Amino acid sequence: MAIARLGYQPLLPFLRPYRFLIFRAFLCTLGFIGTMPLLAHILGLVAESVATGNVPAILQLAGGTMGMFVVRGLCQYGQDALMAQAALRSAKDIRVRVYQHLHELDLDYFAESRTGDLAYRLTEDVDRIGEVIGKFFHQFVPSVLQLILVVGYMVYLNWVLTATTLVVAPLVAVLIGWFGNEMLRRSRQSQDQISSLASLLAEVFSGIRSVRAFGTESYELQRFAVESEQSCRRKYATDRIRAIQYPVIGFLEAAGICLLFVIGSWLISQEQLTGSQFVAFCAGVLLLIDPIVNTTNSYNEIKQTEASVERILEILRERPSVVDHPDAQPLVVTAGEVTYDRVCFAYRPEQSVLRDISFKIFPGEVVALVGSSGAGKSTLINLLLRFYEPTGGRVCIDGTDIRMATLQSLRQQIAIVPQETVLFSGAIAANIAFGQITWDAAAVEAAAKIANAHDFIMDLPQGYDTWVGERGVTLSGGQRQRIAIARAVLHNPKILVLDEATSALDAESEHLVQEALQRLMAGRTVLVIAHRLATVRQCDRIFVVEKGQIVESGNHSELLSQGGRYAQFHDRQFS
Repeated sequence: MAIARLGYQPLLPFLRPYRFLIFRAFLCTLGFIGTMPLLAHILGLVAESVATGNVPAILQLAGGTMGMFVVRGLCQYGQDALMAQAALRSAKDIRVRVYQHLHELDLDYFAESRTGDLAYRLTEDVDRIGEVIGKFFHQFVPSVLQLILVVGYMVYLNWVLTATTLVVAPLVAVLIGWFGNEMLRRSRQSQDQISSLASLLAEVFSGIRSVRAFGTESYELQRFAVESEQSCRRKYATDRIRAIQYPVIGFLEAAGICLLFVIGSWLISQEQLTGSQFVAFCAGVLLLIDPIVNTTNSYNEIKQTEASVERILEILRERPSVVDHPDAQPLVVTAGEVTYDRVCFAYRPEQSVLRDISFKIFPGEVVALVGSSGAGKSTLINLLLRFYEPTGGRVCIDGTDIRMATLQSLRQQIAIVPQETVLFSGAIAANIAFGQITWDAAAVEAAAKIANAHDFIMDLPQGYDTWVGERGVTLSGGQRQRIAIARAVLHNPKILVLDEATSALDAESEHLVQEALQRLMAGRTVLVIAHRLATVRQCDRIFVVEKGQIVESGNHSELLSQGGRYAQFHDRQFS
């Protein structure tokens, strides 16, 4: 297909499910453009009838013309409606596929990408692709077919006049190609700049508290003005190319029409062409103007949108490093035993993070990981959740290497209460039942009571139906944390991870959260990451992580009596 040669070939699988819709639209297109030569021929007959004063013939031709326009209108409606449906559905499929693919990518990809840029690609870029697919089939293809059909009719009338008229066609084709390539080049630059602008907006709006706190509104306004100016210049460069193109192509078209009248008059004088034939031929030339304009515009948009296609394909070409093993099976956790067996990990070959770590956490045991920042505590949790794969050794749950478990089943067996709870725009009940399309309201309320969240929720205007803002900014830190605990309670995991769950709370909130955590931890295998040692005193065992290795282990009293790194941390915090 022509669209494949224009750089859209990787998108053809998204069109394949709608091939019958496209085929039906194409049949309508054939019916629509088939009326073009008839229209030119009828105009020639009308001119001849007017010249001879044949009124009955004129009336018959008028009736035939009206009938032809009815057929033409029905075919045009079918073409446009069917192609709009195919284009919109294929764009929807592209958007869903890209969104799905993003969820499969490693966390590193999101750490290195800009949120605003990804959002722009999923919205504006995909919309552009959908629009150009629609225009290709209901504008570009019909226009090209119309050109071929009308030119064929003109050759039938007089090939000499046709050849003379189309003498400028090769020059027009070359110019259209050059303008199209320039459009593509400048479009890439323009869309990259718009993505930068979208990323700046996402960063500022997500950090609006810091902007206000530091009084940097004028600085951010200046940054936005600079980015907007750059975006304006890049967009103007594209529009200027388009503005140059239209008068150049228009001049060549006008030159061709003038040449047509000169040669046509000469042919009539030589009796090689009749007046009615010349009128029909002129009508054919007029019927060429719209398809030439549509072809030019569509080609420009197709070339421009290639930049959007490239940006979408750039995401789809990314490959995750953590995927399900071909023989992976759903993981069913019965006891909750966690084993790290000679685990090593490095983000880069020269940057070792964990070295030969081995330990076992027994079912129902509460184990804490303590140590300075960057020691490797969070990496141990990331390996358990398979956000990354060990570069050596293995992690097992109930004796099963987690690499042999499906990712979804593994993560469904583990719940995490993070230091900073992320809530999503929506009702509080929906945030507690996160991941469930439908939920049991009684179960949500029971989970909230266990998490000490029920009372403050009932004090809100709409209770569990109260809408929380993006990231839960309408709630306090302690309230968000208790919702996170309620979420974990409802999830009912065998294994629980507490990642600095109380480090950012005031004393009253911390008491309520600690009380809720004690209820949540009962009967579960628990891993606690903590900098504040007051939160780990009651743990069954404590592992001190230092430079990617476990340097001490034992309970609170045992580690204090050893006088090692744990005792140093303790003295530093409580002296």
